[in-house]
Amino acid sequence: QVQLVESGGGLVQAGGSLRLSCAASGSIFGISAMGWYRQAPGKQRELVASITSGGSTRYADSVKGRFTISRDNAKNTVYLQMNSLKPEDTAVYYCNAHRGFNYWGQGTQVTVSS
Repeated sequence: QVQLVESGGGLVQAGGSLRLSCAASGSIFGISAMGWYRQAPGKQRELVASITSGGSTRYADSVKGRFTISRDNAKNTVYLQMNSLKPEDTAVYYCNAHRGFNYWGQGTQVTVSS
């Protein structure tokens, strides 16, 4: 089992920044990739950004140039730096870890006001 604990969500004005953190614990050996997904009301959950164990990253087109995913292997933590936030970024953000199976955090709310 892998446990994921997210933090860092909140309310911010458009143009502002937030940094999300996701700390992994438990059976973390063998995690091939971690990432962030988001789900807005009435919409499907979508990939925001991911990072592999080798450091390769992938981003949704809507966040490229604004969001940066990174990981601290010593702390078993993944970060999502979100800059130039827009109201359409408002959603619940979920941390994900893939280890033969997808593990999810409890989610953290990000609200961007116009």
